[in-house]
Amino acid sequence: QVQLVESGGGLVQAGGSLRLSCAASGRTFSINTGGWFRQAPGKEREFVAAIRWRRGITWEADSTDYADSVKGRYTISRDSAKNTVYLQMNSLKPEDTAVYYCASGLSNNPLKMNEYGYWGQGTQVTVSS
Repeated sequence: QVQLVESGGGLVQAGGSLRLSCAASGRTFSINTGGWFRQAPGKEREFVAAIRWRRGITWEADSTDYADSVKGRYTISRDSAKNTVYLQMNSLKPEDTAVYYCASGLSNNPLKMNEYGYWGQGTQVTVSS
């Protein structure tokens, strides 16, 4: 099992920035993907960003994927020593308001929710206009 704890959500004005963190514990050696999804009121949960790595290989760069709506504004990264994945969100817009969920798993297609076996509790991000 892998446990995920998110932090970093909050209220910010449009154009501002926030950084979300997702700390993993437990059997972290069993996963190769960290992802972020979001769900706005009345909408379905959607993919935001993902980062994949090769387990046990430290000299290769991670691969990343982003939703078109956040490309150029959001950056996903990880600190392997801390088992933590980050989501840096810049130039925030009111339409970015949602509950953001981190997820992890052993994935071949990180854009799909069913590729993730572990989920965090969610953190609210609210962007005011």
